[in-house]
Amino acid sequence: MADKGEISQREINPRSESVGFTRPPSTEEGYGCCGIILMAISFLVMLATLPVSIFMCIKVVQEYERAVIFRLGRLMQGGAKGPGLFFILPCTDTYIKVDLRTVSFDVPPQEILSKDSVTVAVDAVVYFRIFDPTMSVTNVADADRSTKLLAQTTLRNVLGTKNLTEVLADREQISHYMQTTLDSATDVWGVKVERVEVKDVRLPVQLQRAMAAEAEATREARAKVIAAEGEQNASRAFKEAADVISASPAALQLRYMQTLSQIASEKNSTIIFPLPIEFMKGFMGNEQPSQDQTMVKAPSVSKL
Repeated sequence: MADKGEISQREINPRSESVGFTRPPSTEEGYGCCGIILMAISFLVMLATLPVSIFMCIKVVQEYERAVIFRLGRLMQGGAKGPGLFFILPCTDTYIKVDLRTVSFDVPPQEILSKDSVTVAVDAVVYFRIFDPTMSVTNVADADRSTKLLAQTTLRNVLGTKNLTEVLADREQISHYMQTTLDSATDVWGVKVERVEVKDVRLPVQLQRAMAAEAEATREARAKVIAAEGEQNASRAFKEAADVISASPAALQLRYMQTLSQIASEKNSTIIFPLPIEFMKGFMGNEQPSQDQTMVKAPSVSKL
């Protein structure tokens, strides 16, 4: 009977006292007279059937497994056995193998009504492992299934207290809070929840369209504000440039010639020459239009 490498038993959480969990006595004195007689008969049968019975009495568990042994329905002293070889008595001993490796499972998409009355579908992934094989066997019927069901209800309860904006923006905080809640709830089952991740948040199609329209309107409003600020800055620059050009008339001619050179470099067939109004005044007369008033005099009639 090889007890080398037995898993160290973690101290039972105080919360286990609230559910009435107490480890049964493991001493052989607690089996009673009938139990001792049955164990003696089983031992004699094993000796009588050697070496065939040796294959029924010696079991092997892997490095990542532990064996929880019950003798006449009572937990044996020493807790879980393994890894390696261990010995059981036929007919009186039963054992259950427990896998200690980390298990991951996908939480099915949950239809959740958020705090601001928006229906979303959220799914997550949970990573957990068994740290105490004895507690996982004696405290709960199916530790894996119970943890999965608890993860689903916890996901619904946690996200039901959050707004849609918080669900979309604070995924890390929500995952950490779920991990803490699940870990404290499954501690009495010998289960350690290592990590919880919110995978996807699916919104209704109509809500996606409304959010897209809102985001587009926000972007357009921001673009208009930026364009208006650009026009304001450009107008200030034009005003400063006009002040500089007005101080030196030759600067206007230089700017005019630069514009002509830019137009000519583009191989245009038509070039428009702007003429200032002051240049045209020399060809226009200074006479103001006047109205000719014709005085019509009535002929005088002499009286005879």
